[in-house]
Amino acid sequence: MAEIHKKIWPQWFEAVSSGKKKFDLRVADFEVKEGDTLVLEEWDPKTSEYTGRTLTKRVGYVGKFDLNTFGQRALIEKNGLYAIQLE
Repeated sequence: MAEIHKKIWPQWFEAVSSGKKKFDLRVADFEVKEGDTLVLEEWDPKTSEYTGRTLTKRVGYVGKFDLNTFGQRALIEKNGLYAIQLE
C-alpha cells in the first residue's frame, strides 16, 4: 500500500477534519488505489506555504473517469460536475 501526500486548501481541510466532507476530487496525475493512505497537508494559497497541519485518511473506493466517459463532454465543460456525498 502506498502513502500519497497531497496539498489541501484550508476550507477543504476543515471540512475533511470535521467529518463533513467524505470525498476528494483530484486530477488523476498520480496512481492511487483502495487501501492506500492519503496524507492531506494543509496549504495556504494566500501565503503559498504549508500550515503544518495534516490529516491521514485511508483510501476507499476510487473512481476514475475523463470528461467524455459519460458521452457528455460539452455539457460537463459548460456546467461542471457535482460531487455528491451519499449518507
